[in-house]
Amino acid sequence: MKARRASGRFLVLAAALAGVSLLWLSGAGSAASTAFPTNTKEPRILGTTRVGSMLTGTRGLWTGNPTSFRFQWVRCPDSGGKPDGSDCAAIGGATRQQYRLSDDDAGRRLRVRVTAVNADGQQTAASNATPAVKGPRVPANTKPPTISGTTTVGSTLDADRGNWTGQPSFRYRWLRCDSGGGSCADISGADGQTYKLTSADLGATLRVRISATANGETSRATSVPTAVVRASAPAPPKPNANGCPAGTGTIHIGELSQPARLLIQGQQLQPGVVTAGTDSLTARFRVTACDGRPVQGALVYATAVPFQQFRPREQRTGSDGWAALSMGRQRGFPANPGRQQLLVLMVRARKGSENVLGGISSRRLVSFPVDLRT
Repeated sequence: MKARRASGRFLVLAAALAGVSLLWLSGAGSAASTAFPTNTKEPRILGTTRVGSMLTGTRGLWTGNPTSFRFQWVRCPDSGGKPDGSDCAAIGGATRQQYRLSDDDAGRRLRVRVTAVNADGQQTAASNATPAVKGPRVPANTKPPTISGTTTVGSTLDADRGNWTGQPSFRYRWLRCDSGGGSCADISGADGQTYKLTSADLGATLRVRISATANGETSRATSVPTAVVRASAPAPPKPNANGCPAGTGTIHIGELSQPARLLIQGQQLQPGVVTAGTDSLTARFRVTACDGRPVQGALVYATAVPFQQFRPREQRTGSDGWAALSMGRQRGFPANPGRQQLLVLMVRARKGSENVLGGISSRRLVSFPVDLRT
């Protein structure tokens, strides 16, 4: 009897253990059913490893039916870094399948890291490291050289070499050309960044030619011609004791000095009457000096009082002494809804090189009619 009972207990225990084993095997089968993407053929990089070239990364081959891929280009140590690229530095913004090599990549080795994603998760694989990236074979000009300065005999011109790919060294050469910019010839000894115009340049135009050298290769770019070189401008006549230049007619603002004063002697407004529907207006003012002679080049500024009615403006006067200021409406107009009858402007005329409240400047208030009923 005892033997039968022991045998029965053994069978129950064996069955329980078998159930645990089956449950464990069932759980293992569930874990095995998870199918993360697995890389079976690593990504590759296609293209020429030279600054300016475009590289393309392939995805490689994966199991697990990835639904999407992400790319990240990285710069690696000289050795190429770890096979998975984990010790390489990510290149900011380089997250597309293609990447154009820049000057920052010169001498560096690159990898592309590809992340495959599916519903169960993601895995990352890296390509082999490229050879060290070479600099551009020939420097390329991406912005032409330019020349700045006044083209009068005795003045100094300054050359800007423009923009170039790579890190080339530069040489300058100034050229003297005909009045149309053609038939150019080297100017002996003119190989600096600046050039002082001489009497030999009178009536000619000038260009500057930049030679850029890198990796044993040289390329060149030439500026457009300057304006025709003129004789030196005569010194302006000295003003009289009253600050006014001799003669009659228009006065350039640079010819005036104290004790002369600018006067604002004429004003016009378009439209003639400011209405509730006026969105912009043009105010014209005439500046004179020295017994009514028109002044050219004076800076005329106008703003509405109170402020924030029409946008302030400043313009120079022409040879007739007039300056036109276009002023757009602002939220402060009308300043007194339903009652405003005048638009008051504070107007100032001044010499650009002087303090706004000093020198020969002047100010005045002018007003124009307002009719808010229309």
